Amino acid sequence: MKHAFRNFAAACLTAAVATVAPLAAHAQQKVLKFIPQADLRILDPIATTAYITRNHGYMVYDTLFSIDSKFQVRPQMIEKYELSKDKLTYTFTLRDGLKFHDGAPVRSADCIASVERWAKRDALGQKLAESTDSWTAVNDKTFTLKLKKPFALTLDALAKPSSNVPFVMPERIAKTDAFKNIDDATGSGPFKFVKAEWVPGSKVVYVKNTDYVPRKEAPSWASGGKVVKVDRVEWIYIPDSATAAAALSAGEADMWEQLPPDLIPLLAKNKDVKVENIDPLGSMGVLRFNFLHPPFNNEKMRQAVLYAINQPDYVLGIAGDPKNGRPCYSYFTCGTPLSNEVGAEPLKGKRDLEKAKALVKEAGYKGEKVVIINATDQPIVHSQSLLTAEALKKIGVNAEVQSGDWGTLITRRTSKEPIEKGGWNIFHTWLVGPDVTSPAVNFAVRGTGEKGWFGWPTDAKLEELREAWFATTDAAASKKAAEAVQKRAFEFVPYVPTAQFILPSAYRTNLSGVIIAPMALLWNIEKK
Repeated sequence: MKHAFRNFAAACLTAAVATVAPLAAHAQQKVLKFIPQADLRILDPIATTAYITRNHGYMVYDTLFSIDSKFQVRPQMIEKYELSKDKLTYTFTLRDGLKFHDGAPVRSADCIASVERWAKRDALGQKLAESTDSWTAVNDKTFTLKLKKPFALTLDALAKPSSNVPFVMPERIAKTDAFKNIDDATGSGPFKFVKAEWVPGSKVVYVKNTDYVPRKEAPSWASGGKVVKVDRVEWIYIPDSATAAAALSAGEADMWEQLPPDLIPLLAKNKDVKVENIDPLGSMGVLRFNFLHPPFNNEKMRQAVLYAINQPDYVLGIAGDPKNGRPCYSYFTCGTPLSNEVGAEPLKGKRDLEKAKALVKEAGYKGEKVVIINATDQPIVHSQSLLTAEALKKIGVNAEVQSGDWGTLITRRTSKEPIEKGGWNIFHTWLVGPDVTSPAVNFAVRGTGEKGWFGWPTDAKLEELREAWFATTDAAASKKAAEAVQKRAFEFVPYVPTAQFILPSAYRTNLSGVIIAPMALLWNIEKK
């Protein structure tokens, strides 16, 4: 009996040591605990435009080129490149030391397959593909792009900083159908995804990629040296904002990506927390329609919403304070070269509910239920959803808000079914400034139907005007062509721009090296 007890005690001790050992190992590491703006549900950054998945992509993948804070294209995985005199052939050479997380070297074939998959889903990627004659691997480190005709935005496309980003994956993964989600997050970026510790709805874990060879330049947006200064990053999903604020204040979390407006003053008073705007361009609120089903397959119904919306309400609803937002009556980011107010009179003028009601009547609307899908864990989405429901009811539209979390919304918005089968009529989101600076990158303004972004608008005129913009060769012509795109957009209404806003981040004062960028980039951060 004594022997049995000793054996049992020994077994318990062994189990305890086995449990404590990894905890002790983690305690000795530098761990950055980050509260993201949403729950990570989808791992594939090509399959969705959701920013939480884009941010995940930046953790584990790298890009051939990148954009710096001055909007200049910089080589990232590329060591050097050449363009032929006829501007039809690019030759790219990869830099030394690039390895995937499984130890395999990054090859030309991986880069080609990755760009080709991305180009099937991304708006600018599709334009590049239209001009592409062939991609060819010269050897494992050098490859060429041969164009059918010169395409001035080639490098801009390969350096696209936000959704969708042309991240490089192993060829075996990149060969997956572009319309099928991948679940293997093997990349060559500065962090490795620890899939065994991923708990959807709770936690995502990344560890430092010790094989990663950073560039020598200083980091600027997603360009330059991606130097990882912590051993481990834990994304801790906390949907309740008060709980998240308490965790940050108590030091149980180190950084919170996106603050709800009502908690900004509280956290700003905490001497151990720094509240800072790390997104220089801000973001644009979006009210997106479903074009496949009534009532918003009718242009007059969409125009009615323009007259019913009051942007200053959305500024306050999203940002909480006018100093953190402003109306922006443009389909292109206000404060950037192509922003304009051509055609914006229905939205810019004083809200005209009578005009909106008249358009609803002309559309033949008969009181059908309109479903707004909402995400209560996303203050940006939630506030817009409530404001839109209120505005629609004022013009006689039977609007209903159906709430869930952001992960559920980005899954549900892919449905093309009618509302009685789980579909939707409206969803809200936001697009960071770089995603809406021009007709090339603003995927929400496109009219390509079921090949387009969720909502699937079809408008040949809008696409014709976008093509005309791509054909321009100087700044003045580009501006004029962008105005023509916008004029048509305010007639067709692919979506309604609701506001331009900034929501700051917050982090503990023992952190340094936080990168100022429109994306959450967690390299270069040092924790004391």
